[in-house]
Amino acid sequence: MKLDFLVAEIGSTTTVLNGFVSGDDRFRLVGQSESNTTVSEGDVTIGINRALLSIKKQLQADTLDWETFLACSSAAGGLKMTVHGLVYDMTVKAAKEAALGAGGVIKHVTAGRLGATDIARILEIQPRLILLAGGVDYGEGDTVLYNSNVIAGLDLDVPIIFAGNCAVASEAEAILKSSGKEIYIRQNVYPRIDDLNVEPTH
Repeated sequence: MKLDFLVAEIGSTTTVLNGFVSGDDRFRLVGQSESNTTVSEGDVTIGINRALLSIKKQLQADTLDWETFLACSSAAGGLKMTVHGLVYDMTVKAAKEAALGAGGVIKHVTAGRLGATDIARILEIQPRLILLAGGVDYGEGDTVLYNSNVIAGLDLDVPIIFAGNCAVASEAEAILKSSGKEIYIRQNVYPRIDDLNVEPTH
């Protein structure tokens, strides 16, 4: 079965999934299911997938596809993230604001080059998303490229958002893609001194 919209409402205790199809210039609710929100399990998508199984049974559908998936959340976290920047007072602060504004739960923050302890911590956390930042636009770029190489070598299959120095974004993208990583390039969270630019990363 094909839906036009699949909408997840992720609350503190309950996750509700709604399926809509379009017709006659209006949308029609064709199915609704719910599951416990799985913040305590460290990943709200577990609850979403459980609700998805329920809605498939309700619709008696062997397969369920959708054109657009939308989600909103009032749950206290669930999307585990690590954030890696250049200087705490600048890039890391901006990156943290961007992550929190997007509903992420930041489990580890680093400034400067990633070391062995940082790598061990990232692997222990098993984040669902990694945010790479560092350097104002056309400024220092070696650190974020070094960190890109480190993360490219980690045995993690998670999306990576690059929101650092735009002058090295393409190079960082190539490094991460070469190792099979899913990479998204966004505007620098700290493009100039005293200029926070967190909205594009949300």
